[in-house]
Amino acid sequence: MDTKQTKKVCVVDGQGGGIGAVIIKKLKDRFGEQIEIIALGTNAIATAQMLKSRANKGASGTNAIIQTVKKADVIIGPVGIIVPHAMMGEVTCEIAEAISLSDARKVLLPLSQENIDIVGVAGLSLPMLVDELMASHLSFI
Repeated sequence: MDTKQTKKVCVVDGQGGGIGAVIIKKLKDRFGEQIEIIALGTNAIATAQMLKSRANKGASGTNAIIQTVKKADVIIGPVGIIVPHAMMGEVTCEIAEAISLSDARKVLLPLSQENIDIVGVAGLSLPMLVDELMASHLSFI
């Protein structure tokens, strides 16, 4: 009997959900059903877009994100998900705090529309960043 527990990977995004959708598609292509992918959108549009990319399940809004990241093994998203008021205000202080304090491993992409510069990071495109995420940061799954 296989006692290995399926890893819960939360993908968090806001606004239109495009970043999360790209991440989920690549996760599904690489891991299939070996992991459980939970799409967490700051709004219903973002969640719907991520669900179209084959997330196993999804939820929207502050409370859904706060409650779900407590049980996550991995949280993936743009760096703005840990910045209060990011994504045009969609990331609440409570969302940023819940993600930051979660015991889950956080894998953040240096994509930001905020007034933040991350030194030492090459300006790669979203698909290239997600490829690096897959190759270098998810080997523990």
